[in-house]
Amino acid sequence: MRLQNKTAVITGAASGIGRSCAERFAVEGARVLGLDIAATLPWQCDVSRFGDVQAVAEMTGSVDVLVHCAAVSVFGKTLETSEEDFERVLRVNLLGAVNLVKAFDSQLQSGASIIFIASINGIVGAPGLSAYAASKGALITLGRTLALELAERCIRVNSVCPASVDTPMLRASFDRQSNPAEARERNVGRHPLGRLGTPEDVANLVLFLASDESSWITGGTHLVDGGALINRS
Repeated sequence: MRLQNKTAVITGAASGIGRSCAERFAVEGARVLGLDIAATLPWQCDVSRFGDVQAVAEMTGSVDVLVHCAAVSVFGKTLETSEEDFERVLRVNLLGAVNLVKAFDSQLQSGASIIFIASINGIVGAPGLSAYAASKGALITLGRTLALELAERCIRVNSVCPASVDTPMLRASFDRQSNPAEARERNVGRHPLGRLGTPEDVANLVLFLASDESSWITGGTHLVDGGALINRS
């Protein structure tokens, strides 16, 4: 029970990686507050709006773990992506993380852990996913900066960078192609371990970073990518 008696707030908890993190944390003894724009969760919240996140924080006591999983994406090269699409992606993926930390700042315990779900696309770039890659790269840098700013309070901040994880967002990207099955097969081929990641693969790493087992780890950019990044170098 690595998170016994701890409270964790997880954004994007209705599906994909966020849902797996919430389920994994609960098994490990955490009290989990899952935030999502979807109405299926009791804590319905638009993380791109500070007021929404603050309203949840005001109903919450002390917090030990923050995990920002909420994310959106649009398909398009840099010069083809509208200002509105850039702003929407950045507001959820990047500003959502800022809103989360600001809203819960006064409730974060000494020794708390903050984890941002970034992406290897934030490291190497992703043609055709300009806004998404830019937001995830900025999220990694934000994590490093916060790690320095919060270290004196013994609050740790780390980023997790998955490659292709089998989530509704990824499957939707395959469905946009003329041959979704072929698109999926090509994507699998980019990963030396020969498969897509699962939300549980990511949740296992997030759990470690949330637990006291990682108490001397902060400011890191941690890969969970099936070898995809070394395959691109």
